[in-house]
Amino acid sequence: MLNHPDMENEQNEVTLQVADGGSMTAYTSSPVNAAGKLPAIIVLQEAFGVNHHIRQVTDRFAKEGFIAISPELFHRTAPKGFEGDYADFSTVAPHTKALTNEGLESDLKAAYQWLTEQKNVDINKIYAVGYCMGGRVSFLANAILPLKAAVSYYGGGLDAIANKAPDLHGKHLFFWGGLDKHIKSENIHTVIKAVEAAEKDFITVKISYADHGFNCDERASYNEAASKEAWAFTLAFFRD
Repeated sequence: MLNHPDMENEQNEVTLQVADGGSMTAYTSSPVNAAGKLPAIIVLQEAFGVNHHIRQVTDRFAKEGFIAISPELFHRTAPKGFEGDYADFSTVAPHTKALTNEGLESDLKAAYQWLTEQKNVDINKIYAVGYCMGGRVSFLANAILPLKAAVSYYGGGLDAIANKAPDLHGKHLFFWGGLDKHIKSENIHTVIKAVEAAEKDFITVKISYADHGFNCDERASYNEAASKEAWAFTLAFFRD
Protein backbone atom coordinates (compact mmCIF):
# COMPACT_ATOMS: atom_id res chain seq x y z
CA MET A 1 0.00 0.00 0.00
CA LEU A 2 1.28 3.41 -0.93
CA ASN A 3 1.62 6.29 1.48
CA HIS A 4 2.17 9.62 -0.26
CA PRO A 5 0.36 12.34 1.75
CA ASP A 6 1.67 15.03 -0.59
CA MET A 7 0.86 13.17 -3.79
CA GLU A 8 -0.80 15.25 -6.48
CA ASN A 9 -4.32 14.20 -7.47
CA GLU A 10 -6.25 14.24 -10.70
CA GLN A 11 -10.00 14.80 -10.24
CA ASN A 12 -12.58 13.81 -12.83
CA GLU A 13 -16.28 13.26 -13.30
CA VAL A 14 -17.38 10.07 -15.03
CA THR A 15 -20.76 8.78 -16.20
CA LEU A 16 -21.51 5.15 -15.45
CA GLN A 17 -24.24 2.98 -16.93
CA VAL A 18 -26.22 1.00 -14.35
CA ALA A 19 -28.10 -2.26 -14.79
CA ASP A 20 -31.58 -0.72 -14.66
CA GLY A 21 -30.80 1.25 -17.82
CA GLY A 22 -30.03 4.60 -16.24
CA SER A 23 -26.79 6.50 -15.88
CA MET A 24 -24.99 7.69 -12.77
CA THR A 25 -22.42 10.43 -12.32
CA ALA A 26 -19.43 9.69 -10.09
CA TYR A 27 -16.60 11.82 -8.78
CA THR A 28 -13.15 10.28 -9.13
CA SER A 29 -9.78 11.21 -7.72
CA SER A 30 -6.52 9.48 -8.61
CA PRO A 31 -2.85 9.91 -7.76
CA VAL A 32 -0.81 11.47 -10.55
CA ASN A 33 2.39 9.77 -11.73
CA ALA A 34 2.06 6.83 -9.33
CA ALA A 35 3.82 3.73 -10.59
CA GLY A 36 2.48 0.18 -10.63
CA LYS A 37 -0.88 -1.24 -9.64
CA LEU A 38 -2.74 0.79 -7.03
CA PRO A 39 -5.38 -0.06 -4.44
CA ALA A 40 -8.84 1.36 -5.09
CA ILE A 41 -11.75 2.48 -2.96
CA ILE A 42 -15.45 3.26 -3.35
CA VAL A 43 -16.33 6.26 -1.16
CA LEU A 44 -20.02 6.24 -0.24
CA GLN A 45 -21.84 9.46 0.49
CA GLU A 46 -23.77 10.70 3.47
CA ALA A 47 -27.46 11.44 2.98
CA PHE A 48 -26.40 14.92 1.82
CA GLY A 49 -24.95 13.85 -1.52
CA VAL A 50 -21.51 13.80 -3.09
CA ASN A 51 -20.90 17.23 -1.67
CA HIS A 52 -17.76 19.19 -0.87
CA HIS A 53 -17.03 17.07 2.19
CA ILE A 54 -17.36 13.73 0.39
CA ARG A 55 -15.28 14.96 -2.54
CA GLN A 56 -12.65 16.10 -0.03
CA VAL A 57 -12.63 12.65 1.60
CA THR A 58 -12.29 11.07 -1.84
CA ASP A 59 -9.31 13.32 -2.55
CA ARG A 60 -7.72 12.38 0.78
CA PHE A 61 -7.77 8.72 -0.17
CA ALA A 62 -6.22 9.56 -3.54
CA LYS A 63 -3.44 11.40 -1.74
CA GLU A 64 -2.80 8.17 0.16
CA GLY A 65 -2.36 6.27 -3.10
CA PHE A 66 -5.86 4.98 -3.83
CA ILE A 67 -7.84 5.23 -7.05
CA ALA A 68 -11.04 6.60 -5.51
CA ILE A 69 -14.58 6.87 -6.84
CA SER A 70 -17.68 8.34 -5.20
CA PRO A 71 -20.95 7.56 -7.03
CA GLU A 72 -24.01 9.83 -6.80
CA LEU A 73 -26.47 7.40 -5.23
CA PHE A 74 -29.46 9.74 -5.63
CA HIS A 75 -29.20 9.79 -9.41
CA ARG A 76 -32.68 8.30 -9.87
CA THR A 77 -34.47 11.09 -8.00
CA ALA A 78 -32.10 14.08 -7.74
CA PRO A 79 -30.36 16.24 -10.34
CA LYS A 80 -26.70 15.67 -11.15
CA GLY A 81 -24.45 17.24 -8.53
CA PHE A 82 -27.20 17.36 -5.90
CA GLU A 83 -26.16 18.54 -2.43
CA GLY A 84 -28.49 18.63 0.55
CA ASP A 85 -28.53 21.07 3.45
CA TYR A 86 -26.92 19.81 6.67
CA ALA A 87 -29.26 22.08 8.63
CA ASP A 88 -32.43 20.78 6.95
CA PHE A 89 -32.85 17.03 6.54
CA SER A 90 -36.10 17.56 4.63
CA THR A 91 -33.95 18.57 1.64
CA VAL A 92 -32.70 15.00 1.33
CA ALA A 93 -35.50 12.89 2.84
CA PRO A 94 -37.32 12.23 -0.47
CA HIS A 95 -34.11 10.86 -1.96
CA THR A 96 -33.13 8.66 0.98
CA LYS A 97 -36.65 7.19 1.11
CA ALA A 98 -36.51 6.35 -2.60
CA LEU A 99 -33.37 4.22 -2.29
CA THR A 100 -33.73 0.46 -2.64
CA ASN A 101 -31.23 -2.31 -2.01
CA GLU A 102 -31.73 -3.44 -5.60
CA GLY A 103 -30.91 0.00 -6.97
CA LEU A 104 -27.90 0.35 -4.68
CA GLU A 105 -26.65 -3.05 -5.80
CA SER A 106 -26.71 -1.86 -9.42
CA ASP A 107 -24.90 1.35 -8.46
CA LEU A 108 -22.22 -0.45 -6.48
CA LYS A 109 -21.59 -2.94 -9.27
CA ALA A 110 -21.24 -0.08 -11.77
CA ALA A 111 -18.68 1.72 -9.57
CA TYR A 112 -16.79 -1.53 -8.98
CA GLN A 113 -16.74 -2.33 -12.69
CA TRP A 114 -15.32 1.11 -13.47
CA LEU A 115 -12.48 0.47 -11.01
CA THR A 116 -11.70 -2.94 -12.48
CA GLU A 117 -11.47 -1.39 -15.94
CA GLN A 118 -8.71 1.01 -14.87
CA LYS A 119 -5.37 -0.41 -15.97
CA ASN A 120 -3.57 0.83 -12.86
CA VAL A 121 -5.97 -0.72 -10.31
CA ASP A 122 -4.99 -3.81 -8.34
CA ILE A 123 -8.29 -5.73 -8.50
CA ASN A 124 -7.29 -7.73 -5.43
CA LYS A 125 -7.16 -4.55 -3.35
CA ILE A 126 -10.52 -2.85 -3.77
CA TYR A 127 -12.18 -1.41 -0.66
CA ALA A 128 -15.23 0.59 0.37
CA VAL A 129 -15.85 3.23 3.00
CA GLY A 130 -19.11 4.96 3.82
CA TYR A 131 -20.40 7.68 6.11
CA CYS A 132 -23.83 7.96 7.74
CA MET A 133 -26.18 6.59 5.07
CA GLY A 134 -23.07 5.48 3.22
CA GLY A 135 -22.02 3.43 6.23
CA ARG A 136 -24.97 1.15 5.55
CA VAL A 137 -24.21 1.12 1.84
CA SER A 138 -20.58 0.17 2.55
CA PHE A 139 -21.81 -2.89 4.46
CA LEU A 140 -24.05 -3.74 1.52
CA ALA A 141 -21.09 -3.30 -0.83
CA ASN A 142 -19.03 -5.76 1.20
CA ALA A 143 -21.87 -8.28 0.92
CA ILE A 144 -22.27 -7.80 -2.84
CA LEU A 145 -18.75 -7.16 -4.14
CA PRO A 146 -15.52 -9.14 -3.69
CA LEU A 147 -13.95 -6.43 -1.56
CA LYS A 148 -10.76 -6.90 0.42
CA ALA A 149 -12.21 -4.88 3.32
CA ALA A 150 -14.77 -2.17 4.08
CA VAL A 151 -15.49 0.48 6.71
CA SER A 152 -18.78 1.89 8.02
CA TYR A 153 -18.77 5.20 9.85
CA TYR A 154 -21.91 5.58 12.05
CA GLY A 155 -24.04 3.65 9.58
CA GLY A 156 -27.69 4.36 10.27
CA GLY A 157 -30.05 1.51 9.39
CA LEU A 158 -27.31 -1.11 9.38
CA ASP A 159 -29.40 -3.32 11.64
CA ALA A 160 -32.06 -3.52 8.90
CA ILE A 161 -29.61 -5.34 6.61
CA ALA A 162 -27.73 -7.29 9.29
CA ASN A 163 -29.06 -10.50 7.69
CA LYS A 164 -26.54 -9.92 4.90
CA ALA A 165 -23.64 -10.56 7.27
CA PRO A 166 -23.09 -14.14 5.99
CA ASP A 167 -22.38 -12.67 2.54
CA LEU A 168 -19.56 -10.35 3.64
CA HIS A 169 -16.46 -10.86 1.49
CA GLY A 170 -13.80 -8.86 3.33
CA LYS A 171 -13.24 -7.91 6.94
CA HIS A 172 -15.32 -4.99 8.18
CA LEU A 173 -14.57 -2.05 10.48
CA PHE A 174 -17.41 -0.23 12.25
CA PHE A 175 -17.17 3.20 13.88
CA TRP A 176 -19.89 4.42 16.24
CA GLY A 177 -20.30 7.59 18.25
CA GLY A 178 -20.97 7.16 21.95
CA LEU A 179 -23.01 10.38 21.94
CA ASP A 180 -25.00 9.39 18.84
CA LYS A 181 -28.75 9.60 19.53
CA HIS A 182 -29.58 8.37 16.00
CA ILE A 183 -28.07 4.91 16.43
CA LYS A 184 -28.98 3.13 19.65
CA SER A 185 -26.99 0.45 21.47
CA GLU A 186 -29.54 -2.19 20.50
CA ASN A 187 -29.08 -1.28 16.81
CA ILE A 188 -25.33 -1.76 17.13
CA HIS A 189 -25.84 -5.01 19.04
CA THR A 190 -28.02 -6.41 16.23
CA VAL A 191 -25.32 -5.71 13.64
CA ILE A 192 -22.38 -7.07 15.63
CA LYS A 193 -24.31 -10.14 16.77
CA ALA A 194 -25.11 -10.95 13.13
CA VAL A 195 -21.48 -10.57 12.03
CA GLU A 196 -20.32 -12.73 14.95
CA ALA A 197 -22.89 -15.40 14.14
CA ALA A 198 -21.71 -15.41 10.53
CA GLU A 199 -18.14 -15.87 11.82
CA LYS A 200 -16.86 -12.95 9.74
CA ASP A 201 -13.78 -10.90 10.61
CA PHE A 202 -14.62 -7.48 12.01
CA ILE A 203 -13.57 -4.67 14.33
CA THR A 204 -16.09 -2.48 16.11
CA VAL A 205 -15.06 0.85 17.66
CA LYS A 206 -17.29 3.10 19.75
CA ILE A 207 -15.74 6.51 20.40
CA SER A 208 -17.36 7.60 23.66
CA TYR A 209 -16.90 11.33 23.12
CA ALA A 210 -18.06 11.44 19.48
CA ASP A 211 -21.51 12.19 18.06
CA HIS A 212 -23.16 11.17 14.81
CA GLY A 213 -21.32 12.73 11.87
CA PHE A 214 -18.13 13.25 13.87
CA ASN A 215 -15.93 12.90 10.79
CA CYS A 216 -17.47 15.78 8.84
CA ASP A 217 -15.86 19.16 9.48
CA GLU A 218 -18.85 20.88 7.87
CA ARG A 219 -21.31 19.62 10.49
CA ALA A 220 -21.90 20.96 13.99
CA SER A 221 -21.18 17.47 15.37
CA TYR A 222 -17.64 17.41 13.98
CA ASN A 223 -15.07 16.17 16.48
CA GLU A 224 -11.52 16.83 15.35
CA ALA A 225 -9.85 14.33 17.67
CA ALA A 226 -12.27 11.51 16.80
CA SER A 227 -11.99 12.28 13.10
CA LYS A 228 -8.19 12.13 13.15
CA GLU A 229 -8.15 8.95 15.21
CA ALA A 230 -10.70 7.21 12.98
CA TRP A 231 -8.80 8.28 9.84
CA ALA A 232 -5.54 6.82 11.16
CA PHE A 233 -7.32 3.62 12.17
CA THR A 234 -9.04 3.38 8.77
CA LEU A 235 -5.75 3.65 6.88
CA ALA A 236 -4.08 1.12 9.18
CA PHE A 237 -7.01 -1.25 8.71
CA PHE A 238 -6.74 -1.06 4.93
CA ARG A 239 -2.97 -1.48 5.03
CA ASP A 240 -3.08 -4.57 7.24
